[in-house]
Amino acid sequence: MRRFFSLLFIAFFVALCGVTMAVAQPQLVKVHRQLSFDETVPAGNYSGITRVGENDYAVVTDKAKDGFFIFTIDIDSKTGKIKDVKLKQSVFGQAEGRDAEDIVYVASSKTLFITGEADNQALEYDLNGKRTGRKLKMPKAFLAAGNRYGVEAVTYNEQTHTFWATTESTLKNDGQQATAGNQVKNKLRLQAFDENLSPAGQYFYRMDAPIAKKKTNRYAMGCSALTALDDGRLLVLEREFYVPSSKLGAFVNNKIYVVFPQKKDKVQTGSPWDDKKVLDKSILCEWRTHLSLFDQSIANYEGMCLGPQLDNGDQVILLISDSQNQYGGVLSDWFKTIVIRCE
Repeated sequence: MRRFFSLLFIAFFVALCGVTMAVAQPQLVKVHRQLSFDETVPAGNYSGITRVGENDYAVVTDKAKDGFFIFTIDIDSKTGKIKDVKLKQSVFGQAEGRDAEDIVYVASSKTLFITGEADNQALEYDLNGKRTGRKLKMPKAFLAAGNRYGVEAVTYNEQTHTFWATTESTLKNDGQQATAGNQVKNKLRLQAFDENLSPAGQYFYRMDAPIAKKKTNRYAMGCSALTALDDGRLLVLEREFYVPSSKLGAFVNNKIYVVFPQKKDKVQTGSPWDDKKVLDKSILCEWRTHLSLFDQSIANYEGMCLGPQLDNGDQVILLISDSQNQYGGVLSDWFKTIVIRCE
């Protein structure tokens, strides 16, 4: 009887304080500095990354034949710092490229799903780079997004058995897209898919307003990557890439937000945008890279995925940048790790 009243008191206290039993918000542990490995990583247009083995990661490029690379990435098991990156294998066929933007590995089927802006699809591939014929059943609005700012990010989590995908920017029917100087906040639809590859719910997500104040033709503002966590939360990478006419003064501003879709009612696929149903988001980290006479750290981060867990249980998040084939001999292919903790 005493135990019953003790449990009743705990339940009352939890309800009174508004405490939820959900997994705690991921906490930032460390943002490591970015690194490049020019001697072992060829210049590329790397746009997505996913872990496929202990130290092996599949990487896609948006300017190549249909397929992917395999990189070996050695990460320190105590700190989460990247120790070494090298190209292990190129897995490309003869089919024309699809402007590949992201890639995710599904361990249960030992297959990969790759998004392409040329067709706005997420197609399945085996580890030999061959299409299986399966694909995520994309909503019609996603398929009609066009080849600029179309279907960009894809992720999957083995614990939740859920795929997620989204476009880089606002769909045509949802309003104006953000540009340099217009202060428009992009409206994204985060689309869930079940293991049958069918739509399983859609959620509204609003990006931050651009920080760029001056107009330029060289500009990209959008979501470049998603990463699904084991408890159902999503990491959303917002990326703003601004290049003035002089090139000097260019910057990339990166923000990783955390959202918990299950805490918001999902909307029917294709429902009109509703500001009242936008997901709450919380900032995990933010960093900016630049191009100037004395600073050539500029890095357009396009890919993000889960890396290994450290010896103490902390989780590594791995990022890869798109150097546009090391454009002008100035840009580099950067890699970066962030360490988080969920308690």
